[in-house]
Amino acid sequence: MFHKEGAKIILITLAIVVAVIFASDFITIQWLRISVIILAVVFLILILQFFRNPTREIENSDNHILAPVDGKVVVIEEVYEPEYFKDNRLMVSIFMSPINVHVTRYALNGVVKYSKYHPGKFLVAWHPKASEENERTTVVINNRVYGEVMYRQIAGALAKRIINYAKEGMRAVQGKDAGFIKFGSRVDIYLPLGTDVNVKLGQKAIGGKTVICKK
Repeated sequence: MFHKEGAKIILITLAIVVAVIFASDFITIQWLRISVIILAVVFLILILQFFRNPTREIENSDNHILAPVDGKVVVIEEVYEPEYFKDNRLMVSIFMSPINVHVTRYALNGVVKYSKYHPGKFLVAWHPKASEENERTTVVINNRVYGEVMYRQIAGALAKRIINYAKEGMRAVQGKDAGFIKFGSRVDIYLPLGTDVNVKLGQKAIGGKTVICKK
C-alpha cells in the first residue's frame, strides 16, 4: 500500500523508467545496457519503498502517546518552546532517514487547538537550528489526560514539501494519517514537564506502535 501523496511522483517515475528501458535497446554495449536497466529499476524500487504506507493495528488510548513517525529517537531533553507555549517542555525528537516510512500519524487523541505552517530553510534535520529555521508545521492537540501536546514536522536537507492534514477545531484520532514529509526529515514532540518517557536515545521508533509515554 502506498501513500496518496506519492501517487504523482510514482507515476512520473514509472513513466521515466519505462522510457529508459525502451531507450536502452539503442545501447549496443550489452553490459552497459543491462546496467542502465538495473539502475532504472532500482530507482523505481527506492521511490516505491519511500512512499509505502503500511497498515498497522493501533492500540488507541488517551493514557498513552504513540510515536508519530518511524525513525530513531535522537533527542530527549527539556527545551524552551517559543512559538505556542512560551515555556519549557520535554522534547522527544525522532529522526527519519530516507529509507523510513514517512507517514506522520496522530500521536494522541484530542482536539486540534493550533496548526500553522512555517516556510524556511532546508538544513539537515539533526541541525540544532532545524526546529526553528527549517520549513516546518506546528500542531497542538488538546488531550483529556495530557492536556496540550505539540508536535512539529520539520523538513530536512532533502525534504521539499511538508503535508499537514491537521486543521484547528478538528478531532485527531490516535494513529490515523496526519500528513507526510517528502524525503528525509524529523518530528519533535513537546510534552508537559515531568512526563516519564518510555523511549531511550538511539531507540528505533515505529509510528503508531511505539509508546512514547504512558500514564
